Amino acid sequence: NQALPEDRYTTEDHDVFTISGRTCIEEGNSAQVLSIVLDEKNQDIVRCMGWNLLPPLIQVLLKKEDKKFSQCLAIFNHLLQTCRPKELLIGLLEQLEQDDPDTIATSLHLLLNPLQKVLLCLGSRKASSLGMTLSSVLDQVAKLPLPHTKEQEEDDIFSLCRCCTDLIDFVKPFVHEARQNLLNTEAQDESRLLLFFCLSCMKTLSHPLLEVQLKDPDTLAVSPLRNFATEILNTLSAIGESVPSLVYEPLLKRKQVPGFLEEEVRYPKESLASLAHLVFVHHLAADTFPSVFSPVFCLRSNMEHIGLLLSSLVRVEDCSLHADLLEIKTFLTVPQNMVKVMTICPRHDLRTRGLKVLQLSIDKFDTEAKYNLFQYMLKTSNHSGVEGYVIKNIKNQIDVALQPGNSNTWFVGAHLLPLLRKVLSLPDGPETDLLHYLDRIMESLNLLRYLVIRDKVTDNQTGIWTELYKIEDTFLKPLRVGVNMSRAHYERELHNTMATKRVKESVLSVSVGDEKLPNMTSESQIQALHSALHTFDMIESVLVRIEELTEVKENL
Repeated sequence: NQALPEDRYTTEDHDVFTISGRTCIEEGNSAQVLSIVLDEKNQDIVRCMGWNLLPPLIQVLLKKEDKKFSQCLAIFNHLLQTCRPKELLIGLLEQLEQDDPDTIATSLHLLLNPLQKVLLCLGSRKASSLGMTLSSVLDQVAKLPLPHTKEQEEDDIFSLCRCCTDLIDFVKPFVHEARQNLLNTEAQDESRLLLFFCLSCMKTLSHPLLEVQLKDPDTLAVSPLRNFATEILNTLSAIGESVPSLVYEPLLKRKQVPGFLEEEVRYPKESLASLAHLVFVHHLAADTFPSVFSPVFCLRSNMEHIGLLLSSLVRVEDCSLHADLLEIKTFLTVPQNMVKVMTICPRHDLRTRGLKVLQLSIDKFDTEAKYNLFQYMLKTSNHSGVEGYVIKNIKNQIDVALQPGNSNTWFVGAHLLPLLRKVLSLPDGPETDLLHYLDRIMESLNLLRYLVIRDKVTDNQTGIWTELYKIEDTFLKPLRVGVNMSRAHYERELHNTMATKRVKESVLSVSVGDEKLPNMTSESQIQALHSALHTFDMIESVLVRIEELTEVKENL
């Protein structure tokens, strides 16, 4: 309890103060410690050594329910006012490091305001310390789980939203200071301050903003994460970074910092891609963009960003995306857009790539999500080829579900039957245009044939054997009628065409289904009609094979 001049404190003095002070706090004698640190004659000791008491104090403050909370809070506040800023900064940053998500969020909420006060006490030479602090804080934020659904963000079950809000409040005075000094080109430390802000903003764009799915205002009127993203873009603009320039210059940007770094400072490609996504998908900071750029220019400027974002999909583990993610619009618009590429794009190579991306995205969902996605795509695609592709995926999932030891319940039994009823049906009954819906019909028949072969009557894991009589009435019988009607129609067309050909060679206009084919010669028309009849024969042969297999299996 003896006051000594600073230059007389030895290592032993520091050890005695630290060990005795920490022991008292840990054993619940915080009232005694409070009395000592408040004693006027001890202020020099507290100024030099008090920061060593931070570890046990912060542990009590994190728990909150401790009986000595108010006394420890009083000690903590006194240390913030008395101790030297540099030592305080080191001590606070050491206590910021946590591993448990709950503790991380509580620690950040407790320590960001004290860290802000300490940094402001450092005056104009705070840049490096601020950079170190921001790096430590963002490393902690990166450990927090991400909310995926609207409800998770509203309830903030992982405390990420609160941490992001706390972080914005933390940086506000420093952003204001950097902005005030932006035009002072001789302020070297201010240049470093701006750099650290740029790098920190870019880091948040990589995580969490690249990985989290922002909700649009129609889905979530008040979105803390959307507000956080907006604040990050505002911060970039406030410290002199042009958001349009960052988006339209996908090459890694060089940042000149006089007297600080000889090498160029490079922004991560992931951060720039995330920035472009926020601007063009979520329309954040859209008012800062010139409206004169053509769509083609915007697309060309963003192709590198698009490529990087698509490549990141590969790194997601298969079957790791949960069904609740489909509540987010973008998780449904991506398959929709890939379908447009697959069906409308005139370039074959791009259609093929669209198909690969669609399959890649399907593979990332878990079984419940795949089930819901397939239902959605069957309802919305309005394209036989796409529906056929979805049905093929359903068949593959059923095959996986039927493997021994697989606990998948979504593609067997009660869950599977509603999906089968949707698949094993004709859009317009017997009058369905069989050529127009050929891809869907053939994949449906292949699926039914697989189920009859793979699932035993005695096991009936898929429910197909109890559902078969309904399938016969709603799918197989109407399909037989449709095949017979279509064959009769095309045979008549073939007969008339051949009769016309014998009269004279001419150029004819032919309709197949609802589609009017280009003008063709009678030879070409005859070839098209023969092809259609061959298709009906193919459908009928699969129908016959299914009937034979069904009869054999039921008689076993």
